Amino acid sequence: MTSAVPGSAQGLYLIVSDVKAAHDELVARGVKVSDVFHARTPGAQFQPDGTSGRVSGPDPEHRSYFSFATFHDPDGNTWLVQEITTRLPGRVAGDPRYASAGDLASALRRAEAAHGEHERRTGQRDENWADWYAAYMVAEQSGAELPK
Repeated sequence: MTSAVPGSAQGLYLIVSDVKAAHDELVARGVKVSDVFHARTPGAQFQPDGTSGRVSGPDPEHRSYFSFATFHDPDGNTWLVQEITTRLPGRVAGDPRYASAGDLASALRRAEAAHGEHERRTGQRDENWADWYAAYMVAEQSGAELPK
């Protein structure tokens, strides 16, 4: 309970591992949510919808911290949905775990995509793919540099 006026909380963060999936789930639940976007200019994610600094679609490089969507809750508070797939060093405390089967599945999909790039770069099938996946997922959860 709070004495704050409804709608007075602006710029609340909702951190997700897959902004497109979060967007689609919000839409499925009847929430009016902006399209997924990335900021062309610093701070554009904090500006109102339709601002020229916002570019439609997720960050083209799929960098962590760079893709967004926004919505208002029933009280009028504004939320910024931000995709974070790799935490910056020091941002994960304690024993990081996947919060749900969906989070783990998303992590596996990201590892699969990165591993596909790895195999394309090396020009051969990676017989030790399980070790590579494990190293990728541990690095992603801890905020360490991801394997190439």
